[in-house]
Amino acid sequence: MRAAAAKRLVEDVRQFKHITSGFLGAPLICPVLTRYGYLDDAFMLLNRRDYPSWLFPVTKGATTVWERWDGIKPDGTFQDKGMNSFNHYAYGAIGDWLYRTVAGINIDPQQPGYKHIVIQPRPGGGLTHARAAIHSMYGRVSSSWALKSGTMRVEVRIPPNTTATVRLPNALLKDVTESGQPPQSQAGILNLMQDGDAVLIELGSGNYSFAYAYAAGGKLP
Repeated sequence: MRAAAAKRLVEDVRQFKHITSGFLGAPLICPVLTRYGYLDDAFMLLNRRDYPSWLFPVTKGATTVWERWDGIKPDGTFQDKGMNSFNHYAYGAIGDWLYRTVAGINIDPQQPGYKHIVIQPRPGGGLTHARAAIHSMYGRVSSSWALKSGTMRVEVRIPPNTTATVRLPNALLKDVTESGQPPQSQAGILNLMQDGDAVLIELGSGNYSFAYAYAAGGKLP
């Protein structure tokens, strides 16, 4: 019944153009939409600027996520002083989705604690680049991607004593390079394979820079 529930959720999102849940539902909306194939709708919520939305406070000068969508209301007046934090986790939980989906940094439940890292960025929403990093017990894990002139560049940092699986979206294996060279010849790359419209790469620790042609509209030739 989960797919049916997700379909009802996306219908609600498309009708109202914003989330209609409270605090408990807010952290789940974008991850669930993404999991069931509604990534564009998740990005629509992220990019919305009208009240209520994550970017509405930014239009009011916010540099943190507020406890209320309208901590400062559309008319510029101040909300209830009794419950009006300007730095609050509940709506700020969208950060988890930004790390896991947009930047693509994920744990492997079979090897927790970032012993094995899964990096699978998901471009969308008109974004042209993203960058994120996490300080794990093994060291810094980072992922960044940039899309320019039809070329996708994905750079990752895998700390010592760990391994990683990197999923390059909308890629053909024959087009992928690492630091300008064929990836098969590069130290630290353990395995490569085509997986549908993506390329999967198994890595040891180190810094890597992948580049490949990225078709407009996310469609492989």
